[in-house]
Amino acid sequence: MDRANAAERIRELSEQLERFNYEYYVQDNPSVDDYTYDTMMRELRKLEEQFPDLLSPHSPSQRVGGVASGDFGKVTHAVQMQSLQDVFEFEQVAAFVARCRAMFPQVQFSVEPKIDGLSVSLEYRDGKFERGSTRGDGFIGENVTANLRTIRSIPLTLQENVPFVEVRGEVYMPREQFFALIKEQEEADEQPFKNPRNAAAGSLRQKDSSVTAKRKLDIFVFNLQQCEGREFATHNETLQFIENAGFRVVPGRKICSNTDEILEVIEQIGNSRNDLPYDIDGVVIKVNDLSQREEMGATAKTPKWAVAYKFPPEEKETVLRSIEVNVGRTGALTPVAIFDTILLAGTSVSRAVLHNQDFIDEKDIRIGDTILVRKAGEIIPEVLRSTAHAEDSVPYELPTSCPVCGTLTVRDEAESVLRCPNISCPAQLHKQLVHFASRDAMNIEGLGPAIITSLIDANLIHDAADLYSLTKQQLLTLEGFKDKSAENLLTAIAASKNNPLDRVIFALGIRNIGQKAASLLCAHFGSLEAIEQAKHEEIAAIEGFGDVMAANLYAALHDSNVQKLLLRMKEAGLTLEYEKPEVNENAFFSGKFFVLTGTLSQMKRSEAKKAIEAAGGTVTGSVSKKTDCVIAGEEAGSKLTKAQELGIMILSETEFLEKLS
Repeated sequence: MDRANAAERIRELSEQLERFNYEYYVQDNPSVDDYTYDTMMRELRKLEEQFPDLLSPHSPSQRVGGVASGDFGKVTHAVQMQSLQDVFEFEQVAAFVARCRAMFPQVQFSVEPKIDGLSVSLEYRDGKFERGSTRGDGFIGENVTANLRTIRSIPLTLQENVPFVEVRGEVYMPREQFFALIKEQEEADEQPFKNPRNAAAGSLRQKDSSVTAKRKLDIFVFNLQQCEGREFATHNETLQFIENAGFRVVPGRKICSNTDEILEVIEQIGNSRNDLPYDIDGVVIKVNDLSQREEMGATAKTPKWAVAYKFPPEEKETVLRSIEVNVGRTGALTPVAIFDTILLAGTSVSRAVLHNQDFIDEKDIRIGDTILVRKAGEIIPEVLRSTAHAEDSVPYELPTSCPVCGTLTVRDEAESVLRCPNISCPAQLHKQLVHFASRDAMNIEGLGPAIITSLIDANLIHDAADLYSLTKQQLLTLEGFKDKSAENLLTAIAASKNNPLDRVIFALGIRNIGQKAASLLCAHFGSLEAIEQAKHEEIAAIEGFGDVMAANLYAALHDSNVQKLLLRMKEAGLTLEYEKPEVNENAFFSGKFFVLTGTLSQMKRSEAKKAIEAAGGTVTGSVSKKTDCVIAGEEAGSKLTKAQELGIMILSETEFLEKLS
């Protein structure tokens, strides 16, 4: 390749990799897999080595990747959170060992599994958890202290009391929790996370810490960044100190002295990774002696004393036998590929979601094709492409009518999704009732998916209102019910009648209307009648709402079937009224919208939010022209800047507390 072509290719690769960096580190929604990204990065580095005059300091190869999100305060890392040089062949591992041996003939290495998650820094002063942040670009990250506090394996008080210590760890989502989360997302017709790494990243960067807490994240700590009052000679000693301090450290590490030992450990870890309850994407090889590390030094991006061996993704061909179309709670039609069973990443796979018609058209997937399948992030099966069309195959088209009830489908252009508009569709009914009875909705204890299926199959219920006319005699006709269990279920159903209106609206399962939106709606209008009479523009004007949410709500509440359902619920004795939480009105806070930003030193964010609401105010997550006041703690970020630009009142934490009192 000549210089001109190399320059053009470097430009193309740099633009693509920068976009992928943004998708991966900022949006937590990558459009390519790690292997594709790594392959492109290798190509870029190779070209820059061949044409060193084309190497730019702004090249993606010269930085860790990612920038601090504007949603959280920025944290400048006192010790750079470097990334590692990736290697993909055993020969590259051997070359790394040889380079280290050239400097230190007796060098030893710590060989550890590489957890696939989100890298964070945890800082402790006098043994107390003080601050946690994401890696960001390695120099500046995001302050996510409040969310990290929800991770139970992060100690809030250390068992080793030192003046100051900073450790680095990898936040991840266990596979079991990941499967439960994507099941919830699919049942709610939400776009599920692609893999546990993205689920962990998205969960850790939630504005509401309670959402993070529900996601049940975990962490392994793998490095000591800095420590006052203690000295260490080896990396292994630092990990022993970290473990003694109360952290979970990366399990399965071994100390090796040569290439053969390292490769043997890599193979052992690779063979066992499918049996682990969490994801690993490779193996890290680090020089163990800290003084040797210091002498070896680092480049601007990576240390010279460590590499990460990355496992290649496993892909296999199979034959697509059929496409099954499932109908979700909100009527979304989801095509699922059914193919000959193959073994991927240690498990049998025979199904994969095909998303929508656009996805099928783009990859030209047809029944009978030979298709290439892999597990995205070693977890979720995905169809990469069709490798060969079957003879006489034809392009696949999703049905124009619902496969369950036969109603003509409609296309949701905003989401590229076909939907069944019939809210009485049996396929939707089951999922709607599961949601209706769930803990955060009507909280009907004992009314699980299996019982709902039995009730529908017995033709006892056709919508949620039918639950309130069930009798003991009817329940006793169902398998598994006896006097006590029937009485318990009827008691739970009766108790749900006392739920406030916001729970009922959330329980209806209207698209984009979650718990918070339902509460905001009810707090604003006060009753179902007022909500039903409200115009689209009035709903959209509520702080925290938007046009799409308002449109979905307005359409649902003006649907004749939904109106009949709500009328029957009212006749059954449901409250359908909303009583605002009791507040001690404070003239400064009453009726105003507040935004909290930065770190508060004298109370938790959740406590501040409750105090504002108790005084008659409302707390929202973002700054807009509707915001009346921003309360800025330490290291307040872009929200403070935006408030200053809009001329919004800004209070310090001290001023805020004075107003409260």
